[in-house]
Amino acid sequence: MPSTLRTGALFALTLVSTLFDHSVVEARRLDSTVVAGRVTSNGRAVSGATVSVAGRATSTISASDGRYALTVSRAGQRDRVTLIARRIGFLPSQRAVDLVGDSIRVDIALAPATTQLEEVVVQNAPQSRQDASRAAAESRRRELTDATASVGYAAPMPATMAKTRVPFDGSTVPRGIRRAREPGNTEAYDHIDENPFRPVSVAPLSTFSVDVDRASYANVRRFLNQGTLPPKDAVRIEELVNYFPYGDATPASGDVPLRITTEIAAAPWNTRHDLLRIALRAREVDMREAPPANLVFLVDVSGSMQGPGRLPLVKQSLALLVNELREQDHVAIVVYAGAAGLALPSTPGSDKQRILAALDGLEAGGSTAGGAGIRLAYDVVRRNFVRGGNNRVILCTDGDFNVGASSDGALVDLIEQRRTEGAFLTILGFGMGNYKDSKMEKLSNAGNGNYGYIDDLLEARKMLVKEMGGTLVTVAKDVKLQVEFNPARVRAYRLLGYEDRLLRDEDFANDAKDAGEIGAGHVVTALYEIVRTDAPLDVSLPETSALRYQRPPESVSAPRDELLHVAMRYKEPDGERSRLVTHPVLARRGAPSESMRFASAVAGFGMLLRGSKNAGSLTWPQVVELARGARGDDRDGYRADFIRLAELASEISKPLAAAPLRVRD
Repeated sequence: MPSTLRTGALFALTLVSTLFDHSVVEARRLDSTVVAGRVTSNGRAVSGATVSVAGRATSTISASDGRYALTVSRAGQRDRVTLIARRIGFLPSQRAVDLVGDSIRVDIALAPATTQLEEVVVQNAPQSRQDASRAAAESRRRELTDATASVGYAAPMPATMAKTRVPFDGSTVPRGIRRAREPGNTEAYDHIDENPFRPVSVAPLSTFSVDVDRASYANVRRFLNQGTLPPKDAVRIEELVNYFPYGDATPASGDVPLRITTEIAAAPWNTRHDLLRIALRAREVDMREAPPANLVFLVDVSGSMQGPGRLPLVKQSLALLVNELREQDHVAIVVYAGAAGLALPSTPGSDKQRILAALDGLEAGGSTAGGAGIRLAYDVVRRNFVRGGNNRVILCTDGDFNVGASSDGALVDLIEQRRTEGAFLTILGFGMGNYKDSKMEKLSNAGNGNYGYIDDLLEARKMLVKEMGGTLVTVAKDVKLQVEFNPARVRAYRLLGYEDRLLRDEDFANDAKDAGEIGAGHVVTALYEIVRTDAPLDVSLPETSALRYQRPPESVSAPRDELLHVAMRYKEPDGERSRLVTHPVLARRGAPSESMRFASAVAGFGMLLRGSKNAGSLTWPQVVELARGARGDDRDGYRADFIRLAELASEISKPLAAAPLRVRD
């Protein structure tokens, strides 16, 4: 091997955590392909499985949620290898894989090698003999359960043991069935009061700020992969729906960066109601032609960031982004623990070795002075500000600030003051157990930014490589939607999600009121459930006194063929005056498109996880079936992974029936 490649390979090895054998960063340079995916059995994650390439010294171990990734060198543009997965208690699996491009996804299913236990029944035996036989059978059952629980996988019980299920009240979790939450868990989520149905006679306008955050979906996935349901306040329906790409039309050539698409169909959980889908599709940006980037990586290196899934994953994730940078892009690195410091001054994107070396040298330890780090990061952005460029702070943290300005209010005030300098903010959340979701969501909302949760390298690649433009390039800021419902057609409505993005109606035309940002290529979806005036009123509405001056619907002069009217306001990324775009919606209900069917499946998934009273007759099997029928062109496997999660949530949600153990001699 030439000395330069040998040196590069040795350097790449220093970037890996215990989960990876080679650095993803060098994949293109070494003509390699990153193979990543999940190891499962009967839909449940298998940890500790060895995934290797036949005939090569390339292997890795699957993590607690079954995910793995390894870099495989290939001969030319295409190469075929055999992937082998092994784990004690499971049958080995082999699969031929074509190595094409820089990364591919390969999910592996293992079949359990489970020893069947014989059912034993004792009839007319002395009580002591029954007790002894019952104890022996229970001991053998525990041995099987303990063996499977140790690898983070709940093996299916043999049919003869199906009657040994124990009572389950949701607080005590049987081992091997659902993983208990970490001791001392301090994760924080803001309480969500689900949007109620509102009568059009009192509230004909619905106004809110758009939201392109996707953190909730990845975080919910983390809980489900660990075998437990997420806290219901961790489930933000709009972020689940907006996680996925949809096939809506792109903006027409012109100066408007967003295109509005609407459709109306029957709500799957209550066919007497309409479901309205409003989609905003942002224009695409060729990242090769994008404005120069002035980025500051603000990295939390406090003690809470030690361990897998925290700082090691931060470094791997940012390395993926570094590999995409051009010569005209610049990166600086600011770190904070007990104090803040500049780990790397602004450096051209072409000097990748220097940037990667600075990332590699980061170590975790100490307290968390997040406020000082934020100030320094914005100072560095300002010193290197690129007029007309992409000036952005990328904050990587678990949100556990505890030194200096650390309260939600103080940090929000700090970021609101600094956003006027023209820099945007991206927050990437990492870790578990002490994760502060509520704080990070507030900060991203205050800082003209977006917010994602990185639970593995596949998610990092989605956000920072495949959707790099959407994450890092803002095409419209302060985007607001206002929907006016025609009282002649609509009796009541409710907005699904966006509870923390609601605005006063008068804020819509107020350009001083901050709102959400949309990145290049993003699709933002909003769903409304609608009760028409000619449908039976089967929902609860707040009691209000009759309005003295309210005109009856018959006298309203609005076009009777319109159901509602959508208005949007947005600003250019460097603008201060908003522009108005309007879109009337006719009252025709049609057959749901693939995008509508899948979006409604995801919304239903969220409602069931939240235990929503508005879920109507919806069941988990219906969510799974609806999503399967709308999988469509799923090249990256995002929708297939959602179907798996819905099936997993269905299994976890099933109550365990209590039944005595039968023993036979």
